[in-house]
Amino acid sequence: MLISIIIPVYNEEKNIRDFMESLKGIQGDHEVIFVDGGSTDNTFNIVKEEFFIVKSLKSGRGCQMNYGSTFAKGEVLMFLHSDSKVPVDLLKSVEDALKKGKAGCFRIRFDSKSILMKICAFMSNTRVKIRNIAFGDQGIFITKKYFAEIGSYPEISIMEDYQLSMNIKKDESKIILADAEILTLERRFLKHGRLKTMVVMQVLQHMYRRGESVERIEEIYNG
Repeated sequence: MLISIIIPVYNEEKNIRDFMESLKGIQGDHEVIFVDGGSTDNTFNIVKEEFFIVKSLKSGRGCQMNYGSTFAKGEVLMFLHSDSKVPVDLLKSVEDALKKGKAGCFRIRFDSKSILMKICAFMSNTRVKIRNIAFGDQGIFITKKYFAEIGSYPEISIMEDYQLSMNIKKDESKIILADAEILTLERRFLKHGRLKTMVVMQVLQHMYRRGESVERIEEIYNG
């Protein structure tokens, strides 16, 4: 089973090399597709030295990931964020998970000893089991056929992963939580503080479900 790993990037020159190094150890049949969303730093050139990368026609993760999927040769699409590190055996976990469903994600752990971040990881993993909602930092994977059937990612500036999960949930499909674990940087929680960020994220989800505009949600998210 060929798995296409699709990674949206934007101005990641400070962290991209560590992420690329973690990709090199992945075992199993796969291809890697980076999609740059208009970086103004050296991200594109750094990635180009070792991996296939394309420039998205539009910016925004949803647009980037959809564009990347058009280059994918695999029957399974895996979407990763570049602030993560992945285990070498994650593809085996994907194959095992997809025996139980058409989409899934990984367990998440943050690179932090903070009890708040441990709680955040626990809540994220539990949310998948109970609410059938996965976020992009958990490494969403899905069969290419099913991805097309549910309309791919919505091309919005934020909440694209949340809406994809809601579409899967509406279709009465299950998001399978794989056994493998992704290690993710906690950097986005540090800008405004861990607790405040966790609270704001819950508020934004509620706003989105109520039908608030994506523009307003993005404005609050960016602080």
